[in-house]
Amino acid sequence: MLRCGKTAQTAISAMSLLAERFDAGKTRLSSEDVAKARKLPQPLVAKVLSILSTAGLVNGTRGPGGGYWLARAPREISLADICARFEKESEGVMCPFGPKWCGVGDPCPMHDDIVEMSKQWEDYMRDTTLAVFVRKK
Repeated sequence: MLRCGKTAQTAISAMSLLAERFDAGKTRLSSEDVAKARKLPQPLVAKVLSILSTAGLVNGTRGPGGGYWLARAPREISLADICARFEKESEGVMCPFGPKWCGVGDPCPMHDDIVEMSKQWEDYMRDTTLAVFVRKK
């Protein structure tokens, strides 16, 4: 449903679980825990958690009692922060009429609508944080 690649979607899914369980690092989930809870492939979850750890979005420890937890409060991590680690920088919206159509004369009939939808999507990803996944107590 998200307009992101499979790896970015997996990262958001993993991070959403860490947000649900957020308690400032007391609860630690292994990549296997996350994979089982979200029905995701464990090797992919392990890979994305490692990348997110390197990016400073999650913390992790190895060994018994180890696992991953959010490095910051859920309200401080946006969906864009997560996706940026897995998606290429946008080179703009490709025209449905093909490359070199828009920008080389009159724009296509869909140009303005596509640009607006793209902006709305970027705003949504930037403005939506992991706080949406935190359970109300």
